[in-house]
Amino acid sequence: MNKYAPFGKYQKMRETRSEIRPFICGLDAALRVLGGKWKPIILFFLARSPMRYGALRRAIAGVSDKVLIAQLKELEAHGVIVRTDYGEVPPRVDYALTPLGRSLSETLVPLCNWGDANRDVIAAALDREKTPAGRSSPARAAAEAPEREPR
Repeated sequence: MNKYAPFGKYQKMRETRSEIRPFICGLDAALRVLGGKWKPIILFFLARSPMRYGALRRAIAGVSDKVLIAQLKELEAHGVIVRTDYGEVPPRVDYALTPLGRSLSETLVPLCNWGDANRDVIAAALDREKTPAGRSSPARAAAEAPEREPR
């Protein structure tokens, strides 16, 4: 046994199932279920209607198969979605929201509305973030350039 193990740099890198921390508040509980880049988007699409895996993958641009499968499994483990396997060949699997998932997806509606209302401001802020300091992007330079008088 390593006598330095309890004091090592990586002593508590991961929570084990037996060591799950208590929630600080309701937001902490919700974010433990909803945390992840793709989970809110998955809920957005499943709130419309149940979807097969392939349709969900096509709807969510940029997500890899590995990540999408992992996020779906986590949502299923949390009781937010239900996976229905029809046992057919070729395989047919549907994903749908549970009542808990439907209630969670309803809480995302105000967030979607805020994003729609502030889409231009957010896009401009992200554009400024991507552009190195002291340089402007071509789109911003064109928008900020003073109009020239015709000769």
